[in-house]
Amino acid sequence: QLQLVESGGGLVQPGASLRLSCVASGYPFSAMGWFRQSPGKDREFVAAIRWSDGNTYYADSAKGRFTCSSDNAKNTVYLQMNSLKPEDTAVYYCAADAFYKQHYSYSALERYVDWGQGTQVTVSS
Repeated sequence: QLQLVESGGGLVQPGASLRLSCVASGYPFSAMGWFRQSPGKDREFVAAIRWSDGNTYYADSAKGRFTCSSDNAKNTVYLQMNSLKPEDTAVYYCAADAFYKQHYSYSALERYVDWGQGTQVTVSS
């Protein structure tokens, strides 16, 4: 089982930027994803990156504002979030998939087997 540790959350004003990081303690996995959850809402997909070639996948809410990237040598995935809005307020989780779950889409919760503890992002004036 992997250990995933997120960092980089915080309180920012609308329009600001944040970069989240997530370090994985081990391997293997084929992709890592970012999800978020607000109080009273289901956990939702934000972005994902395929480890082998860096292909990225985004939720519509993230397209054009968020960028998912990785440093494979450091087993680290990043989520650069720009032009943050109050509706982006949530606990953000990174997750690692398993090779035997590759038949699920990158946006599916079921694809991911290891989860970080989450980091709070609050966007408020």
